[in-house]
Amino acid sequence: MLTQTTSRVLEPSDLDAALAVLDRDPVANAFVAARVQIAGLDPWRLGGEMWGWYEDGILTSMCYAGANLVPICATPRAVRAFADRARRAGRRCSSIVGPAESTAALWRLLEPQWGPAREVRARQPLLVTDRMPDTVAPDPYVRRVRKDELETIMPACVAMFTEEVGVSPLAGDGGLLYQARVAELVGSGRSFARFDADGNVVFKAEIGAATDRACQIQGVWVAPEHRGRGVAAPGMAAVLRYALADVAPVVSLYVNDFNTPARRTYDKVGFREVGAFMSVLF
Repeated sequence: MLTQTTSRVLEPSDLDAALAVLDRDPVANAFVAARVQIAGLDPWRLGGEMWGWYEDGILTSMCYAGANLVPICATPRAVRAFADRARRAGRRCSSIVGPAESTAALWRLLEPQWGPAREVRARQPLLVTDRMPDTVAPDPYVRRVRKDELETIMPACVAMFTEEVGVSPLAGDGGLLYQARVAELVGSGRSFARFDADGNVVFKAEIGAATDRACQIQGVWVAPEHRGRGVAAPGMAAVLRYALADVAPVVSLYVNDFNTPARRTYDKVGFREVGAFMSVLF
């Protein structure tokens, strides 16, 4: 038994303890919790290692180290341990993302070796809702994307990602991983869109992470020629209706603090702020 403070890579046998940590904040931890519930803690299936921090033999904090580095319920001492481990391993992730306080502390420790970042988004409000809005009717034309519409939705997904992140998801591997992820969301019924009469995408969004406690909307995008026309709020209300009915009792998302139109839309649909994320992009 571990009796002192220590960190180590978690193993499949640590699953129950890891899920207990994730369950302490089901909204903030939805992304990692969804992966762990599907894949367990085996690094090959999980797509990365899960680092654990123990206090008096009890798992109290974790850090997912895969394509993203994500601190989870991380105390200041845990953050220092995770930073030491990350420095020794070298940077393999494309971003550090998580609750703002622990992510900022982690980045302060890693920046001397890993910096400079391509971009730091220091405050991204974390929003939640558990009910439909009273004043915004769902867009009746927003529906699940069908599997045979994958080629139609893909350019909109690429445009959204490029606008949001600042680089194309098709770089590197030619977009194979990204296309596989979009296909997975379409195939699981978690991709939604409104199409115009010519079959072009007007609005789209996905439910990216989902557990039985909470789910997270991502990839919200309105075609440039339709922006400012009141498309986004009814579209979000439609996706919210699907999410609450079919996926989880609480729906969340996080947004850049400088994205005023998006924040206005989410406020209109009834999302309320419960915390903040931070993203460091490489």
